[in-house]
Amino acid sequence: MKIPKRIQPLVDDGLVDDVLHQLMSGKEASVYVVRCGDDIRCAKVYKEADKRSFKQAAQYREGRKVKNSRRARAMEKGSKFGRDQQEQVWQSAEVDALYTLANAGVRVPQPYGCFDGVLLMELVTDDEGLVAPRLNDVSITKEQALTDHASVMRSVVRMLCAGIVHGDLSEFNVLVDQYGPVIIDLPQAVDASANNNAKWMLERDVNNMTAYYGQYAPELLDTQFAKEIWALYEEGNLQPDVELTGCFEESAELADVDAVLEEINAVMLEEQMRKERIQEAEENC
Repeated sequence: MKIPKRIQPLVDDGLVDDVLHQLMSGKEASVYVVRCGDDIRCAKVYKEADKRSFKQAAQYREGRKVKNSRRARAMEKGSKFGRDQQEQVWQSAEVDALYTLANAGVRVPQPYGCFDGVLLMELVTDDEGLVAPRLNDVSITKEQALTDHASVMRSVVRMLCAGIVHGDLSEFNVLVDQYGPVIIDLPQAVDASANNNAKWMLERDVNNMTAYYGQYAPELLDTQFAKEIWALYEEGNLQPDVELTGCFEESAELADVDAVLEEINAVMLEEQMRKERIQEAEENC
C-alpha cells in the first residue's frame, strides 16, 4: 500500500521497510501493520490534538511530570510551543508506560520506540499467526472467563505496583492471544500517586472488566476487587503477586459529600466514554 506521510520518515531512516496494510483507525490513532527487516510489527500513528475525539485529556494529564522547567511553564501558559510540548508528552506517555509495564511483568505489546508521533511496537497475534482479536470480539466459556479475569486483575495489580493506572480499560482495550489477555492502548495512563482521579479511574477499569467477564461468570458480579486493590495500595500492602479474594468490608462511616460527588462524576464520565467506545467500534466495523 501507499506509505502514509507520517510513516515515511521511518522508512527513510531504515526503521520501517514496508507498510503492509492498515489495521484500524480509532479516536486517538491509526494503526498499520509494517515490516521491519524480518519482523512484522505495528506502527501506531497518533492523530493530532485537534483531530482526536478523546475528550477528557486534561484529567489524564494531571500529575504527569515534565523535567524541563521551560517546557512546564510553556505548557501551563498554553502557548503554541507549550501546546506542541504537551502533545509530545501525550504521545510519549504510552511508550513510557509500555516499557515500565513490560518490565513489571504486565502482558502488553513490546515497544520498540516512539518516533515523531509514531509508536513502533509488537504485533500481537493468535496461535495461527493472525492479528489477535479484541476481547469484545471473542466468545469464551465460564471457566475461561474466570481464568482471564484473574489474569487481568493480576495485571491491574502489577500496573498499580508500578505506579500506573490504565484509565480506560475495557473489553475494547484488551487483545486475546493463545496465552490470554494482553492490555493495549495506554496514552491516557495516569500516575497513581500524583493524579487525584487515579482511585476512581482504577475502580472504573476493574469494574468494567468484571462486568464484562461477569456476562460469562455471573459470580464475578458480586465481587469487590476494585475496592480491595485500592485499599491494599493505600495501606502500603499491595504486592505484585498478592492473592486477591474479591472481598471487601465497607467502612461503617458515613460517606462525605466529596466522595459522593466523586462517584457521580465517575459514573457520568464512564457513560460518556462507553458511548464513545461503542461509536468507535461501530465505525471500525
